[in-house]
Parts: sequence; C-alpha cells; structure tokens
Amino acid sequence: MQGRYNVLFLCTGNSARSIMAEAILKRKGFPNFIAYSAGSHPTGSVRPEALKQLEAARLPTEGLRSKSWEEFSRPGAPKLDFVFTVCDNAAKEVCPIWPGQPMTAHWGVPDPAAVEGTPDEVSRAFRDACMMLDRRISLFMCLPLSSLDRLAIKKEIDRIGHE
Repeated sequence: MQGRYNVLFLCTGNSARSIMAEAILKRKGFPNFIAYSAGSHPTGSVRPEALKQLEAARLPTEGLRSKSWEEFSRPGAPKLDFVFTVCDNAAKEVCPIWPGQPMTAHWGVPDPAAVEGTPDEVSRAFRDACMMLDRRISLFMCLPLSSLDRLAIKKEIDRIGHE
C-alpha cells in the first residue's frame, strides 16, 4: 500500500464522533490521507457541541455535514482504503459492500451526544471524545503503511482501537 489513502469514519448518526474524526484526519493527514464520514442513519445535522469542540481545537469545520454511508457505496464513490466504526451501534450493523475491499476496524468511542448533565459535563464529554479520536488517528498515521502487508496493518489498526 502506498500513496494517498481514503479513510471513512462511520457512526450511526454522523453528527459528532465520526464528524470530529473526519475533521481531525483532514487536518493532520493531509496530503497522505483523505478523510470522510458517514452514518447508517444520519441525523441530517452536525451537533453544535462537536463544531464548538473542533473550533476550539482550531480544526476546520467548513463542509462538514451529516450524510448516509450509502454515498460511499454508489458507483463513482471514492475507493476506500480504510473504514473505521467509531460507535458500537454502527459496528454491529451490516455495512454496505465497499468497493475495493477496504480494511476495517472498530474504534469504539463513548458517545458524547448521549451525555446528560451540566453544560460543562457535556462539553467535557465532547472534548474527551475528540482527544481520544485525535490520539488514535495520530497513532494510525504513524504506521508505516507503505512497508506493511495487509495483515500487519489490520493487526495494528485493531490494536489502536483498544488504546
């Protein structure tokens, strides 16, 4: 494997975790990685708390939108190299057949949108999710993808999901 890699982050609603992962990889991974996100049942909007967290981290938010994973299984969609589920619900669902047989892994991240509490507690949940995604994405980007075979890469990205 070498060159540019297309990475899709999946979650059920595509409104928080997968959106944050897309923004993080877009900034940190350019030009070697192209990031996308989608949901199995998209909410149709991005959580304002996720956008606020991305802005606080000085990550671009322009163009981020909640969309269906069906966009990436249609003819003409980008050929995916990696697909990461970031929520437990999406990991249990039957995913579409992705053209090109990308490597997949589950990186479970607690759902900040499910947190009920004070504004500070909700903000902390979004910050924690963003930091966890940032750490995993940073580790993923350190993998010597061009020199590893598919099995070695699969083992490493699965390990990252448990960090």
